[in-house]
Amino acid sequence: MGAAVTVDAHHHVWDLSVRDQDWIGEGSPLRRDFTVEDLAPEARVAGVDRTVLVQTVTVPEETPEFLGLAAEHELVAGVVGWTDLMRPDVADELARLRELPGGQYLKGIRHQVQGERDPEWLLRPDVRRGLTAVADAGLVYDLVVLPHQLPACIKAAASLPELTFVLDHLGKPPIASGTLEPWASDLRALAALPNTVSKLSGMVTEADLASWTIDDLRPYADVVLGAFGPDRLMFGSDWPVCTLAATYGEVLDIAHRLTGAHERTQIFETTATRVYDL
Repeated sequence: MGAAVTVDAHHHVWDLSVRDQDWIGEGSPLRRDFTVEDLAPEARVAGVDRTVLVQTVTVPEETPEFLGLAAEHELVAGVVGWTDLMRPDVADELARLRELPGGQYLKGIRHQVQGERDPEWLLRPDVRRGLTAVADAGLVYDLVVLPHQLPACIKAAASLPELTFVLDHLGKPPIASGTLEPWASDLRALAALPNTVSKLSGMVTEADLASWTIDDLRPYADVVLGAFGPDRLMFGSDWPVCTLAATYGEVLDIAHRLTGAHERTQIFETTATRVYDL
């Protein structure tokens, strides 16, 4: 089963000796280093031969470090980095990043919109200017948002048809509570826009960490697959965050069980390859 998987479109790494990850609670199993070298053997066993490394913190130094990792490791085929979208010279900064060692691996930009108090942060004029610069640079924009922020995502994507928006983790639906609405309706409205894509990722950590079952996840996977279709849906492990609830291999197996055999080439390879230009 694992051999069918080739692209993991969403994972992280961090080195706590370089900088703290202040979003990780004290005593969490995630409060240790996770490296590409740690992931590589698990990816190899699973049949994953390319990955997309995604930002974790909003500091400018992380993206150049990730580009360097992509240049060093054949496994990492693309990077979704961070830069301050509101800086006046954001276009110049994106160009600078592309000139760094490994700069050709920069495929997208992400910001922790989920942490912004303003539910319409994406619609601010200075943010919109930054998003336009991302589009002009030929990059995509990853959305890490909470369900109540999906209406702003819809407005942003509708107003910037030249930019591809990639929804991380299905927009973090309330799987633990079993609630579908209004998340499902908002997700379908986002998917109705042709410049949007979603990742089949992050579900196990939105469920009850201690007692989730695949039946808890299936209604949410069915909504996203029905809304986006396999040609606009890509698998992401969300490793190592996923390890709070499941192993890397288990997350891959779950994604296979939630999708049909005829959909897997797109979900596990071609969508990510196309969207991130891997």
